[in-house]
Amino acid sequence: MAATDRRVREAFIELTDTWVTDFDIIDFLERLAGRCAELLGVSACGVMLADHLGVLNLVAASAEEARLVELAQLQGAEGPCMDAYRTGTSIQQSDLSGPGQPWPAFAGAARASGFAAVHALPMRLREETLGAINLFSDVAGPLDEDTIALGQALADAATIGILHQRAVARHELIAEQLQSALNSRIVIEQAKGFLAERLTVNVDLAFALLRGYARDHNRKLTDVATDVVEGHLQVRRPGSR
Repeated sequence: MAATDRRVREAFIELTDTWVTDFDIIDFLERLAGRCAELLGVSACGVMLADHLGVLNLVAASAEEARLVELAQLQGAEGPCMDAYRTGTSIQQSDLSGPGQPWPAFAGAARASGFAAVHALPMRLREETLGAINLFSDVAGPLDEDTIALGQALADAATIGILHQRAVARHELIAEQLQSALNSRIVIEQAKGFLAERLTVNVDLAFALLRGYARDHNRKLTDVATDVVEGHLQVRRPGSR
């Protein structure tokens, strides 16, 4: 196996291995940026990811020059990453010094940092686009089809990894919420039984007393039930002292 093939294989393993419990998305995307610059033969790479409002943010860069250009892109609200994210398609500008630049401010910032060409790839899976990757070259000219295909494959692998991690996180959150709800239900049932016995009332009335106390004192029902079970709170029948 050639050294390049081995590095490509290792890159894809890295970008799909998001099962680890200490998954760090910033480190993950920094590795993506580094791998893109290494394997695609470009000068630098920047990665932008959209937040929950759909606003792009710079999250990784393989070089300081790329980071500065990406920040300029965000500040000027124009550039290839933004177009790739918005359209879900790749965007290429093979000569940033040519006439009729689509993003004059971005092109100027890129040239000032030593870049002559840029190619943006969307981080997209089906209808969901998470962000975009900028590939910077210090020489003018388009990237060949094989390089673009490999770059898009790396972007796709990273996108799948991120979406998988988010799905796992959502599943864990739902599981935690369900367990919390079950635990709360147990405490409430205990408090109902405790009150029913102490006040000599039925369980329905005991629950109504618990809920009424929680509402009157602007407290969570589970917290009131816990205090009752642990003996920190005395809930009384209306009219009693």
